[in-house]
Amino acid sequence: MDRTNLYRAVWHWHFYAGLIVLPVLAWMAVTGSLYLYKSEIERWLYRDWIVARSIAPPLPLGDMIQRVESQTGGEVTQVIRPAGTDESWRMAFTAADGEERLAFVRPDVGLVLGTTRGGGPMELVKHLHSLTVAGPVGNVLVEIVAGWAIVLVLTGFYLWWPRAGSRALSLAGGVGERRFWRNLHASAGALAGAVILFLAVTGMPWTIFWGANFHAVIASQQIGRPKAPGLAGDDHGAHDARDAHLPWSLRGQAQPETSGHGDIGPDRVVTIAMDRGLDTPWNLDLPTTPDKPYHLSSAVERTDRVRLVSIDPGTGAVLQDLRFADFGPGAQAFEWGIYTHQGGQYGEANRLVMLAGCLALLLLAASAPVMWWKRRFRAPPQPDDPGRARGVAAILLTVGLLFPLTGATMLVALAAGAAKRALSRGTARLQPR
Repeated sequence: MDRTNLYRAVWHWHFYAGLIVLPVLAWMAVTGSLYLYKSEIERWLYRDWIVARSIAPPLPLGDMIQRVESQTGGEVTQVIRPAGTDESWRMAFTAADGEERLAFVRPDVGLVLGTTRGGGPMELVKHLHSLTVAGPVGNVLVEIVAGWAIVLVLTGFYLWWPRAGSRALSLAGGVGERRFWRNLHASAGALAGAVILFLAVTGMPWTIFWGANFHAVIASQQIGRPKAPGLAGDDHGAHDARDAHLPWSLRGQAQPETSGHGDIGPDRVVTIAMDRGLDTPWNLDLPTTPDKPYHLSSAVERTDRVRLVSIDPGTGAVLQDLRFADFGPGAQAFEWGIYTHQGGQYGEANRLVMLAGCLALLLLAASAPVMWWKRRFRAPPQPDDPGRARGVAAILLTVGLLFPLTGATMLVALAAGAAKRALSRGTARLQPR
């Protein structure tokens, strides 16, 4: 009976955790799957703009920028050079009306093949995935959902764990039977649970509360990013939309100090960086004001390619040259988690594993309501021993201590459950005997 009570208590929490977060997890699985194939989707959407077979070497970068600004009427703020010679270059620019847009440019003649809103549809997919379209509320929701996803995986592993006479993986039963859907749900969760747990944990550093505190801790322990040279104290600056291509640990970094006058031009800047071993593809951020440096960074999907070179526009001096090895272990772990989460760290195998995790999440989200429907929408039975339920709640609240926003919703769930039980006991006492 004691083991039965424990099973029921775990099932109770697993059931309600699923009710809370599975719809949002399904949303993240769809948008995450799409974003894994960002480059392929963009190549399909913008094929006529991306495929640009040049018949001559690229123009000098300064000339190319001038031609793009002349054609668009905007001000170029960023240049993105691809690795291939048969692809267009991209230039982010601020239009006359203040809108941020992206131009696809044939490099040998400086011809603008087309423009789109900054980031294009895939940038919207990224914002939908992270729920940043809903502002701070969406970011808080992501953190809560990620914490509950961890609870779902941990309780799901306990419920699935093979017991006497049961199989670890099974699809026994007909499609019309609840047993089939239970086995399908459990087997999918068992096979993909570790990947889902990884996605939930590595998604946490992006969040508004836990992520901010995570960064604060690694900064206080001096195991994060190196400080920008020439700065005293905290080097954290304001986030800029153009930071989006940088390694996450370098976003919002304050600018290194410059000489504050003169401009050697983008062509000379690129030559200096290339002489230091920076290779294509790269991103070049142009100075926003005369006292700001040029930033040239590798377009990366793996930690071994992380690189940022900052150059004084007046003197051509290299102000900083950062590689992954220069990061502290906290920032290195964070960056590794991000690139693996996005499916790039270990190539195509990595992407397929992340895709499998997303597809398994969709299968779990679809099979769970079918099982509930097969139970006539009844919740799992409460354990006969309330102490067991409280014990499991205490264990799960440990997860809540690690992820406080999730813990706060756990306390709300516990309070709601206690109120419901108190109301039921009060109603029972009022019934005539």
